[in-house]
Amino acid sequence: MAQNVQQDVGLNGAPIQPSSKGSAAAPKLNSEDMEMGRLPTSDESSPEPDVMQLARVGDIPAMKKLFEAGDVDATYTDNDGITPLHWAAINNQFAMCKFLIENGADINKKGGDSVATPLQWAAQRSNYYTVNLLLQHGADPLITDSQGYNTLHISTFNGNVLLIVLLLHQGIPVDVADAYGHTGLMWAAYKGFPQCVDLFLRWGASVHAVDEQGFTALHWALVKGSPQCILKLIEYGSDRFAKTATGKTPAITAQDLNTVSAWHRALKECGYDANGYPVTPWWPGSSFFLKDKRGFMNKFLFLLPTALLFIELFVLAYLPIVLSIPVAFLVGFGVQWVTNQVLQYAPPDMRHLHRTPWLAGIFAGSLFWVDTYSDHGLLNLLFLTFYGLTTYFYATCMVFDPGFVPKLNGIAEQKAVIDELLGMWKFDESNFCVTCMIRTPLRSKHCKRCQRCVAKHDHHCPWVNNCVGVNNHRHFFLYLITLTIGILAFGWLLYHYFSSENTESASRECLVLAESLCQVLNYDPYMVLLGIWASLQLTWVGMLLFVQFIQVARAMTTYENMYGIQDGSASAIVSAFTSTGAPLDPNHPDAGVPPSAADDPLGARGGHHKHRGFLKQWGRLLGVDTFIETATGRGAATGSKKSHKKRNPYSRGYLQNCRDFWCDPAPVFGRRETGDAMLGGQKINYTEIYESPAAMEMNLGRRRGGYEAVSGEAV
Repeated sequence: MAQNVQQDVGLNGAPIQPSSKGSAAAPKLNSEDMEMGRLPTSDESSPEPDVMQLARVGDIPAMKKLFEAGDVDATYTDNDGITPLHWAAINNQFAMCKFLIENGADINKKGGDSVATPLQWAAQRSNYYTVNLLLQHGADPLITDSQGYNTLHISTFNGNVLLIVLLLHQGIPVDVADAYGHTGLMWAAYKGFPQCVDLFLRWGASVHAVDEQGFTALHWALVKGSPQCILKLIEYGSDRFAKTATGKTPAITAQDLNTVSAWHRALKECGYDANGYPVTPWWPGSSFFLKDKRGFMNKFLFLLPTALLFIELFVLAYLPIVLSIPVAFLVGFGVQWVTNQVLQYAPPDMRHLHRTPWLAGIFAGSLFWVDTYSDHGLLNLLFLTFYGLTTYFYATCMVFDPGFVPKLNGIAEQKAVIDELLGMWKFDESNFCVTCMIRTPLRSKHCKRCQRCVAKHDHHCPWVNNCVGVNNHRHFFLYLITLTIGILAFGWLLYHYFSSENTESASRECLVLAESLCQVLNYDPYMVLLGIWASLQLTWVGMLLFVQFIQVARAMTTYENMYGIQDGSASAIVSAFTSTGAPLDPNHPDAGVPPSAADDPLGARGGHHKHRGFLKQWGRLLGVDTFIETATGRGAATGSKKSHKKRNPYSRGYLQNCRDFWCDPAPVFGRRETGDAMLGGQKINYTEIYESPAAMEMNLGRRRGGYEAVSGEAV
């Protein structure tokens, strides 16, 4: 099977269909047809050049004149069965399609060598606004072309998740098969589109469905060898030993296609050995672990750093220096080895320490072991006060809902939201979350770690193992402030503790340090090391405090500071434009003006995620990169060439911004109502804000009986 599968692309954008005999069936149309290279020239006597060309470019006034002349109408069909609606649909000429439909165009007319409908032509180019228009006027998405593909299959070939979401909400069966028994899940797996595979699986697509050769979606995923697709299918229970009609298992298929490494990697991530059998943990009591892997990993990796920190401090404090450092390294590497062994059995999304409560456990352990023996009453009271506040705000940052955007109650509500966004020309990734199936409020972001959209998302903090959003942002800031003051108070206590007369009895001898320092170290080496460890926390805490102070004063989040501000303006995406570059929305400010190369919508979204090295990863975890970007003014929102023109629509001046953040009526010691916040002194809810701040200000002005100009700090 697999050796005969080719990556050639036919006219409808799909790979050449493997036949039941393993050979590739020839495509019905050539690439010239799809690029419209066969349009007749204007010197031919037939009226075809005019009507087809006008449909392609969307010239409605000229088309009206042509119809009024009586030579052709909207039902015109050429020798290949192609209508003007076909050409308007494939070129995303929304207005032209609407005009042709209103003038009697046959919406389900099949044409061309592929014998496809206008809906299928539009789906081939992922023109989902046009697809929706055709569907609303009775286009049948289950009609198949000459190769047996319906609209869902054709949409899957290009991997456009939003188009697939739109079609699935029209009631198309998720497991509908093509002429050869291939479902949309199989095509997504074969093409290597992890997001599409995830969508089909969450929609309920069967991982056990087989085509006429007996291949499952897992077999087809091994053709492309996408580890993410293979991983998802195994996670959802795909049969790892399923045999085809010729007896080929996924393992044999991987060998035939040289995708064994991806196959073994996915098996390992899901807790199976190279042969596909579950791997049993080697430690005692593993049966308890297997019952609740996630719960066990969360508890184990959160509590382990507490024990590790005590052992390391004890070893460094009380063993001779020639032994303490090597032993400390051995203990550290030993714990790391044990942790890595345990991580092999963890759920796939917890295979890296920074994706676990490990870092949160390091801070919790530090907090647990901090102690003081000073008899200074006032300093002890100050320290204990801020120790308690730090503990409280740290716990609330971990436990409280950061501001998850509520999900919708069923498919009907989801469809209503999709229809609403389509009507506003805002059905795109900036305004709709495919994972949560909700309309994304302004300033929200989907967190891959939390698997939810977070309102006014600031960042995901591994030190509290939670997102920081509208609900717990102030708690997080107070946690940083009280932690800083607590560390300073602890340092003051240590100074008083080591300044007492009791240290005079300690030895002044050591290998490297001066006598005075040796005396302090020999008096209580554990407390000295604990003080050094606590003081080191001031580095990352200080950087975070600096960044947070700047961002709060500017009414910005960390995400906005690093990646730019979302102001609710219409997104410039390919599907919202015709093939000539004109916006589909007639109310768009650039309607009729083709976008320049500098404004290419793909360019704005075509960023690549570079692989992060070890130092860069830790720099990100400690907040170094954000601190540097903020301190140097090189952030995406502050350092762009157009920053003098771009204004922060959420800023109301430094004083008002700080007042909005610190003085809103939400309880400091308690939970906040999800999404509640202040903007310009007015109460808003960030889970329900979808329009731009300018529009919100205008609405507020109307309610007060007038209009106010929108202020804003330059970003």
